[in-house]
Amino acid sequence: MRRIELSGRQWATLGAATLVAVLVAASSWRTHRPPPTSPDGLAWIAELRLIPQVPDRVKRKDYERTMFGAAWTDEVDAIGGRNGCDTRNDILDRDLTDKTYAAVRSCPRAVATGDLRSPYTGDFVSFRRGAQTGAQVQIDHIVPLAYAWDMGAALWDRAERERFANDPANLLAVDGDSNQDKGDQEPARWMPPNRGIGCQYAVQFVVVTKTYGLYLDRPSAVVLDRALRRC
Repeated sequence: MRRIELSGRQWATLGAATLVAVLVAASSWRTHRPPPTSPDGLAWIAELRLIPQVPDRVKRKDYERTMFGAAWTDEVDAIGGRNGCDTRNDILDRDLTDKTYAAVRSCPRAVATGDLRSPYTGDFVSFRRGAQTGAQVQIDHIVPLAYAWDMGAALWDRAERERFANDPANLLAVDGDSNQDKGDQEPARWMPPNRGIGCQYAVQFVVVTKTYGLYLDRPSAVVLDRALRRC
C-alpha cells in the first residue's frame, strides 16, 4: 500500500461527505429525533449521553455470525436491499473511485477495479476483483456485529439483525489490514490509527448505536467522548 498524507481540511471534507450519507441511511427507516448536523462535537456528545451505558462489555458465548443472516445478502429490509446487488458490491460502488464494472452472479454491475483511500489509515489501495487481490479492500461494520450482540442485539428478531448487518449506515470500505486488526473490538480497545478521522468514526458509532437502541460500555463512551471533543 502507498501511504497518502492528507491535511486536516482534506480529511474533514471526505469525512463530511461520508457522514451525510451515513446520517441519511441511519435515519431512513426509523422514526427518531434527527441527529444534530452541526460540526460542533458538543452536540454529538449530547447525543452520546443519551445512549444507555453498562460498566463493561461482557462477551456472550452464544454469538455466531449466522445470527445476523447470510453475509451481504441482498434479501434484506435496508437501504440497497433487493436492488439486484449484494451489500458488499453496493458498498464498494459507493466508496471506491475510478471504477470499472463487470457482471458477476451476485451483481450484474459489480465493481471490477477501483481505488480506495482507506479512511482508517489514509493508505491508497487499488482494488481488483479476485480471490487474492479483492481481500485488500474489505467492508467494515463500524459497530461490530459481535459487539452489537453483546450490547442488545441478542434480543432482536432475525429481520432486525439482518437489517443491521447490511445497513449502509454501519458499513465502510477500508483497507483489509485495518479491518483484520480491528476485528470485533469496541472503541475502548480500537480506534482508527488515522487520528484525522476519529471525529467522523465516533459520530458514526454514536449514530448507529443510538438509532438501533444498543448499549455502550462505559470505557468506550469515554473514548468516544474524547474523540468528539476534537471535532
